[in-house]
Amino acid sequence: MKNITLLIVALISLNTATAQIRVGKAVLPYEENFGDTDLKLNGAGMRAMLWIDLYAGGLYLQKKSKDPRAILDADETMAIKLNIVSGFVTQKKMIKAVRDGFNKATFGNTKSLDERINKFIKFFNEPIVKNDIFDIVYIKDKGVHCFKNGKKLGEIEGRDFKYALFKIWLGDEPASDDIKNGMLGLQ
Repeated sequence: MKNITLLIVALISLNTATAQIRVGKAVLPYEENFGDTDLKLNGAGMRAMLWIDLYAGGLYLQKKSKDPRAILDADETMAIKLNIVSGFVTQKKMIKAVRDGFNKATFGNTKSLDERINKFIKFFNEPIVKNDIFDIVYIKDKGVHCFKNGKKLGEIEGRDFKYALFKIWLGDEPASDDIKNGMLGLQ
């Protein structure tokens, strides 16, 4: 009986160990389920500045892809997970980074998205601390749903909003080339 118990514990530990990936100090799951859709980790990378890891980012898709344009254009459920690993990521800095990201993603033409961008930025109205996890999920035909530590913050309609939002990490001028390449599974 003791051997069977040890075998069961070993199998459970092995299964748990292979269900996640370590990215720097962050641990991201290989699979997620949002909107009743199973998503698999496409890739993950670290956003760093001046040799300081800020957050790990993972891209979750239904089918793996290395093509950022196809991912941005796709009208299917997908998600980006951001795992904050540094106290240098604050509410104020996150809001500025998101605004800057939308400006780059839209070449400064945010007019049609301004109301929704402002709504999205309100999702960061509470302090951001180390180990916070944000899930930014596009659910087909429903829009972008945002979660912080598993708690739903809200949702924003529009595939055009999803396109601009995901372009912050996957566009031609991403938040970080390392995180873009990691999310695309190129590293």
